[in-house]
Amino acid sequence: MANVEQLLDLNGAEVEPKQVYRIGNLAREFGISLRSLRFYEARGLLHPRRRGTTRLYSPDDRKRLRLILLCKLVGFSLMKIGQIVNDYLGTGSEVKRVRDLREVFRQQQNVLQAQREGLETSIAALEMIISTLEK
Repeated sequence: MANVEQLLDLNGAEVEPKQVYRIGNLAREFGISLRSLRFYEARGLLHPRRRGTTRLYSPDDRKRLRLILLCKLVGFSLMKIGQIVNDYLGTGSEVKRVRDLREVFRQQQNVLQAQREGLETSIAALEMIISTLEK
């Protein structure tokens, strides 16, 4: 899967966006499988147009995919990802949408930090148990 810098497009990798992307193009670009793209479509997260059996993704679909993968990378559930994508790419002020998205990511950061603290406590306990059992 693409790394955070690629997903955030920090280096402006795509200077000339295409009007349409095929499934293989997006899979290669983001380092995911065709099956993943189909899965996101089946879950209602992506909405490509169809020409026969060919899926045609728009630049908006590409933005959605980028946000889906960012959310997945930081541990959001599929249900939450759907809410985030719909809220962020919905209507309303871009400033408000960015502010709301930033807050959602801050909340997730707090959740992950709490989980890390719990894991560190568990690891310390395991180290003590193992050390005691080795004596």
